Amino acid sequence: MFDEDDLDAIRESEERWTEETYGPTVERFGERKETFTTDTGGQEVEPLYTPADVADLDYGEDLGNPAEEPYTRGVYSTMYRGRLWTMRQYAGMGTATETNERFHYLLDEGQTGLSMAFDLPTQMGYDSDATMAEGEVGKSGVAIDSLDDFETVFEGIPLDEVSTSMTINAPASVLLAMYIAVGDRQGVPREELRGTIQNDILKEYIARNTYIFPPEPSMRLITDIFEFCAAETPNFNTISISGYHIREAGSTAAQEIAFTLGDGIEYVEAAIEAGQDVDEFAPQLSFFFNAHNNILEEAAKFRAARRMWASIMEERFGAEQPGSKQLKFHTQTGGSTLTAQQIENNVVRVAYQALAAVLGGTQSLHTNGKDEALSLPTEQSVRTALRTQQILAHESGAADTIDPLAGSYYVESLTDELEAEAREILDEVAERGGMREAVESGWVQRQIQDTAFDRQQEIETGERIIVGVNEFQVEDDEKAEDIEEVSEADARRQRESVAQVREERDEPAVDAALDDLHAACEGGENVMPHIVRAVKAYATVGEICDTMRDSFGEYRTGV
Repeated sequence: MFDEDDLDAIRESEERWTEETYGPTVERFGERKETFTTDTGGQEVEPLYTPADVADLDYGEDLGNPAEEPYTRGVYSTMYRGRLWTMRQYAGMGTATETNERFHYLLDEGQTGLSMAFDLPTQMGYDSDATMAEGEVGKSGVAIDSLDDFETVFEGIPLDEVSTSMTINAPASVLLAMYIAVGDRQGVPREELRGTIQNDILKEYIARNTYIFPPEPSMRLITDIFEFCAAETPNFNTISISGYHIREAGSTAAQEIAFTLGDGIEYVEAAIEAGQDVDEFAPQLSFFFNAHNNILEEAAKFRAARRMWASIMEERFGAEQPGSKQLKFHTQTGGSTLTAQQIENNVVRVAYQALAAVLGGTQSLHTNGKDEALSLPTEQSVRTALRTQQILAHESGAADTIDPLAGSYYVESLTDELEAEAREILDEVAERGGMREAVESGWVQRQIQDTAFDRQQEIETGERIIVGVNEFQVEDDEKAEDIEEVSEADARRQRESVAQVREERDEPAVDAALDDLHAACEGGENVMPHIVRAVKAYATVGEICDTMRDSFGEYRTGV
């Protein structure tokens, strides 16, 4: 480390350089921009960083070694030297059969985990033949109506060998129950099931709006899942606390950290209030972050979030087990950064974003297909996206050493700045009564909307350059020729399929399971065993969610 005399000399050297070398050059030739900032304008970027910018850095307290507190440098001792991140491409085609085919294709191409996208009716708890589902069946992911669909999706895929992430929130309990039921049918012990359900309802109120129930019963469902999985599926992550959609909605990197960890705090508090021990459920918490284009800011963001979560869990909740304090996260490259113009440029954007995620120590990664600004990705674009990860893993050298950016004057300074700003935001959240109250009042949403508006203004004025959009355009922009589409025939077949399931199932068994679920919802009993029973009787997603709607009601903004 540098002593004070050394630091004084460095500061004097920087002042001399600024006055004699840098300043005159800027005065003569100018700079590209009046002010340089990080991607969303959160932090101003100085022209030069020196040891003086990290003079207060304490290696043991602020960094530590990998797998040691405060986990800034990573949650595993060998990181990618021992095992690469899980390459988990997000996929969900219109029908269960198509999704099964895409899953097999991805596994054959070298993907190491599955990630499942659901259509909008499934996300909102409606069956494909419901009036509310009309025109949306299979459009944004796979349509799932009953266990029959889930059995088709995972046909030929052993659940004791592959982990699966499911992007599902309001009806997460139902889709988790289906996954458990498929595992039971395959003879897989429940403790061997691995994967993640997103199950993050607070960010739905903030950014995505695919909620069903009001906050209070939604939080109860989440804590019921925590309790059930701690006993039944201890290797399955019960929640993926998501900053991804917060960033997609327009937040800064610091807001993404703060609001995501704020949601995490809310979930931990709810579970503790429900009588659960923090060290029993906390190791099954996971996180989900975005990766945008500013490589160094994104890497610093991941490092800052890890350090903050470790201190929050220990100091605020008294967590003792290392697994309770380790922030483990999945990353997806930024969907909102993709452009419909010159879509080949998206391959480059995704590669840089993937590099940021790896430099930041992600546990799993999805790389977007170049055509996802236009449609569901084609097999060719999915393969290129997967190859991007494989080249990064096996050819770039980025995975050969742990936390390679550690010690960078800029990256360490930026890590500190992001943490400081995120903590300020969390302090304001606390003053407003916590994330749930801040969300219900609309304050969180307004912060993100203001940032998104400012960013869009910068794009429209040309202050922020988006290659191919407001600069470097081409007159005859090529359009993607091969676009994935979901036909009306697919939707019709799905509606016919769910009708057939209803005809062939044991109706009294369905009625009995739904009656017991309703009683559990009305009382204080954990609902998960009843949902598992209902899906095994082939009750549909809509029927199970309607049973819970009857007890819990539906959430309406401003009501």
